[in-house]
Amino acid sequence: MISVTTVRRPARTLFVQIYFVEIFKGLMITFRHFFVNLAKHALYAVGLSKESGAVTIQFPDVPAMLGLRARTRHRLLKREDGTPRCTACMCCETICPAKCIHIVAEDSPDVRVEKRAKSFDIDLGLCVFCGYCVEACPVDAIHMDANRVELSAYSRKDMIWNMQELLGDKKKEPSS
Repeated sequence: MISVTTVRRPARTLFVQIYFVEIFKGLMITFRHFFVNLAKHALYAVGLSKESGAVTIQFPDVPAMLGLRARTRHRLLKREDGTPRCTACMCCETICPAKCIHIVAEDSPDVRVEKRAKSFDIDLGLCVFCGYCVEACPVDAIHMDANRVELSAYSRKDMIWNMQELLGDKKKEPSS
C-alpha cells in the first residue's frame, strides 16, 4: 500500500511578507554579478587577466565549443575506393520531416551494389537538424558531425548542397 505524506509549507515571516526585503536581496545578487563581471572585463581590457568574464562567445574570433553529440552540417561518407557509400535506398528521404533531402537513383556499375545515388541534394534552409536521416541510413552513408556551424548564405540557392559538396570533393562556393 502506498503511503501519502502531507508536506507543510514553512510559515511566512514578517520579512518574507514585506517584499522590499526580498527584492533587496535579489538586487544585491544582481549587482554582485554586475560588478564582478565589470571588474573582470576591466582587468581583461588592460591585460591583467586572461579571462574576459563574458558568457557570450565572440564567434568569429573564438570558435564555438561543440559537444560530442552535436548535430551540425551533413556530410556523406565514401567507401575505400572513393565512391559514395550511399546506395539510394531512399530511407533518409522518406523519414525526413522537413522533406529537404532529394535523391535520384541510378543503376550501379559495381555488381556488388544494386544501385547508387546519381544526385543527392540537401536543402539546409529547410532542414530542422533532427538527425533522423542519420539514424535511418542502413549503410551509415550520412553523418551530421562535420563540426561546421556557420551555415549562412546570401541566397536560398546557396543553401542547397549537392553530392560533391557533401562528400567534400568540391568546396561550396557562393553564387553571385
